[in-house]
Amino acid sequence: MSRPALEVADIFRDRGPAWRKAHAGHVSLEQLKVMSAIERCRTAELGGHVARCEDCAYTTIAYNSCRNRHCPKCQGAAAKQWLADREAELLPVPYYHVVFTLPAAIADIAYQNKAVLYDLLFKVSAETMLTIAADPKHLGARIGITSVLHTWGSALTHHPHVHMIVPGGGISPDGQRWVSCRPGFFLPVRVLSRLFRRLFLRLFLEKLVAAHQANRLSFFGDHIHLADAQSFAAYLAPLRKAQWVVYAKRPFGGPEAVLAYLSRYTHRVAIANGRLITSDQRGVTFKWKDYRIEGRNRYKQMTLATFEFIRRFLIHVLPKGLHRIRHYGLFAKGSRADNIARTRELLAIAKQEGQPTA
Repeated sequence: MSRPALEVADIFRDRGPAWRKAHAGHVSLEQLKVMSAIERCRTAELGGHVARCEDCAYTTIAYNSCRNRHCPKCQGAAAKQWLADREAELLPVPYYHVVFTLPAAIADIAYQNKAVLYDLLFKVSAETMLTIAADPKHLGARIGITSVLHTWGSALTHHPHVHMIVPGGGISPDGQRWVSCRPGFFLPVRVLSRLFRRLFLRLFLEKLVAAHQANRLSFFGDHIHLADAQSFAAYLAPLRKAQWVVYAKRPFGGPEAVLAYLSRYTHRVAIANGRLITSDQRGVTFKWKDYRIEGRNRYKQMTLATFEFIRRFLIHVLPKGLHRIRHYGLFAKGSRADNIARTRELLAIAKQEGQPTA
């Protein structure tokens, strides 16, 4: 694969030193490490190896990758291995795609408290899906979930949301049969939205307040006043009426479509090198997608001052140790293999008996 004409690494190497100097004391250690890794990726600084053809003696040097999960060049190999593992786990049923998005007011403080609030988004959204699926009025089964955290919008803005990939059915509570959802319809979105909001009121705010009382939250800039307990309570009060966004997309075309989607989403970073157009005195110009517009007109170009581009890229650096791909329910790590094996058995039985599995 040929190297893109412009890479994030080029921008960091060119303007990174000046940006770091201008923002000294206001950049986290993790962000500095990401910048350094991307700048050094596939250069002589990381070493490399020499490959030589035995027949024609052609020799080439391949430099080592940084393997940082935020590097636009280093996700291919990791994604390939991850996908190979998931391919072996795919079930012969339809798969559905659900997206949970944080409202802006929570997203604002999430940026300042990534580890706490991203974790809450994962847990509350997963509990929503598991709870409503277990309800006999809707599905009455234990389901499996693969969740992927994205923190960006197409213009590199802070937009935390979780993408969920869910099989169209689950195992009955007694473990004796596979329960299929209705064709083309997984769970009612209106019910999801109401339940997500109710869990948010009971769970999310509860845990958020507990984190505040335990001094696990940090605030700065325009939100520094939220360090005060009364100010924080007043800030949260209007959120009890906030509209949580739950978006259910059409079901995937089949297992191959699930893999194709996952290959694009699981190891994606804030911006791919292929979206960069130019970097000059005006700033960095890149392609972005305006989701408010339908059709071809949604594809546009944006130019940001170089320092602003760097800032936007770095706000999506995740805290050390925070996993951005998680599995719940039937796919939870400890019991995933056994649950998948049992699911295949139940699907085979349903097929033999002529029962629908989709």
